Amino acid sequence: MQWEDQDLDVGGLEPPEPMVLILEALDRIQPGQRLRVLIDREPHPLYRVLERNGFAHSISARPDYRFELLIWEPQQAA
Repeated sequence: MQWEDQDLDVGGLEPPEPMVLILEALDRIQPGQRLRVLIDREPHPLYRVLERNGFAHSISARPDYRFELLIWEPQQAA
């Protein structure tokens, strides 16, 4: 089953609130689902936490000077 991406906008929040909300949201996503985050600054400290917990991510700058961060858990081979 393919799940829809979950969206989370943490723009305008001061650290550490964006990281806290992102990690809470990751606890709720289903296998195969991705979390799409809109954030005002590139979250460098979050990358280490994601990698340590087995998540992959990609980030892209948007024309509105925000970042779109996509986070997912890679599927393991059976």
